[in-house]
Amino acid sequence: MAQHPHAIAGVVLAAGAGSRFGGPKALARDAGGEAWIALAVEVLRDGGCAPVVVTLGASADHAQALVPANAEPVRVEAWTRGLSASVAAGLDAAAAHGVDAVVVMPVDTPDAAASAVRRVIAAAGPRPRRALVQATYARRPGHPVLIGVDHVRPLIAALEGDRGARDYLRANGAVALECEDLWSGADIDTRSELGSGG
Repeated sequence: MAQHPHAIAGVVLAAGAGSRFGGPKALARDAGGEAWIALAVEVLRDGGCAPVVVTLGASADHAQALVPANAEPVRVEAWTRGLSASVAAGLDAAAAHGVDAVVVMPVDTPDAAASAVRRVIAAAGPRPRRALVQATYARRPGHPVLIGVDHVRPLIAALEGDRGARDYLRANGAVALECEDLWSGADIDTRSELGSGG
């Protein structure tokens, strides 16, 4: 795990129904049989995040069995309301650990690189509690995203429906950090995209 002077938590967003994917992505596995949830937790921990929480909603009972022992499952009771409920629950659970910032990753990025997590943490600088950093790929916003704990409450208050943090990040001047040299930045929305390396 990367060493740094601040406490940084990780959040894996895995509560959705995965309607375009054909089922909850929290249950997905890569070609080698590794659960996407486990891969996401590993990326965050290897990147320097502890603790790591995993939001669960659709098929939560089955998905919880895939959460590694070194991560904390968080049930999102209102997961049917959309992405906002998952983001809010994850941020709330992570911030409760008294950390300085939270790094957020969706579960549908099985090819994500821990080096991208380390890069966004480094970009937060000496005051991560106030920082907002979003990885970009060919200048398109993606993940991971670092949210300083000072932003957690106002961000949760701004969330609604099936929208995540993007509007808040834009409105509050998040640092755009190019990470295309580290990995593709691609999330997997449909099973047909698995052939490209998911």
